[in-house]
Amino acid sequence: MSADSGFPISFDIQKRLCLVIGGEDEAADKAQRLADAEGLVVVINPTLNTTLRKMTSSGKVIHRGRRFRSSDTHDVCLVCNTLPDDSDLATSLYELSKEQKFLVWSIDQPELSTFMMPAVVNRGHLRVAISTSQASPALAGTLRRQTEHIFDEEFVQFLDWLGTQRQELRENEPNSVRRQERLKELVQGFQLIGKIEYPFSWIAEKQQQTTIREKES
Repeated sequence: MSADSGFPISFDIQKRLCLVIGGEDEAADKAQRLADAEGLVVVINPTLNTTLRKMTSSGKVIHRGRRFRSSDTHDVCLVCNTLPDDSDLATSLYELSKEQKFLVWSIDQPELSTFMMPAVVNRGHLRVAISTSQASPALAGTLRRQTEHIFDEEFVQFLDWLGTQRQELRENEPNSVRRQERLKELVQGFQLIGKIEYPFSWIAEKQQQTTIREKES
């Protein structure tokens, strides 16, 4: 299959208005990610699940208990639409994004989105974005969950220590070449080691393809 891999960037949304349309698990996930990035998050939906209600109560997000209106996009920097079965809404948002110059993502509708939402591993200062270019969002989510287990609490402490060392070197070592050499020395010996175990569905597919090739030959 052909896929648009996009151009990966990290977008600063601190104190910028972001909309999330929907009220279930997908909306909660996107609202949490935007709030973690210190965006000003507004969730629009008549009802909210338990997670979003708690986020509203704690002041992490603002809730507008109604359906989306076109005026809601005034001054927003991005919109996350988590309603998969409303193609009219996704189309309307896409057209509004071109007129008003905001970014829009509609779940399961990449042709009506202007950016992709990779799965993100978030451990301390570490951010690892995982994307399959829409080939399999389910696999991206699985990779995220499994990768989070690899980067444990000791890794978080290690990365904090590296940050402290880097700051001290910037303050005390004026020679940029020596600073870089020292920073490289600090991570020498670090390795990420693992292996892939494939699911039965893929193993069966490979066996079937091998059998077909053998018969054809």
